[in-house]
Amino acid sequence: MLKYIATLFALLTPLSMAHAHCQIPCGIYDDSMVFTQLEQHITTIEKSMQEISATDNMHDVTRWTVNKEEHAQKIQDIMAQYFLAQRLKPDVTNYLPQLMRIHQITIDAMKAKQTTDLKYVESLRMLVDSYEKLYYAPHEHKDAPKDKPKDKE
Repeated sequence: MLKYIATLFALLTPLSMAHAHCQIPCGIYDDSMVFTQLEQHITTIEKSMQEISATDNMHDVTRWTVNKEEHAQKIQDIMAQYFLAQRLKPDVTNYLPQLMRIHQITIDAMKAKQTTDLKYVESLRMLVDSYEKLYYAPHEHKDAPKDKPKDKE
């Protein structure tokens, strides 16, 4: 019986836990990749909100809602586990503005879980973009984007 419970637990444990960046001082960071991941999560939330609004099928609504909430949680996790716990240092010149932006992003990700209002998608985009500028401003990172590619429209 214990073997079955352990197997069930392993199957139900979120995979994101296994892929989280470790919190030991290994020094392996890819900040620009993390910002790209944040952008992808925001786009996924937007797509999910649009699909929820466009369908009457309750099965699809449920699937898109779960998807939206998972990606909003991933944004919250990145902001807490990567930036707040590992990358933001108290001695950086714009510490408080960065800290406030992390908090704002976390709140808007929470709001995106609770609604299908696209204003939170736009707010998240603006906040992540402004946080990225704040983050790179006080110091040069080896992986700071030189020229950010433009989205194809």
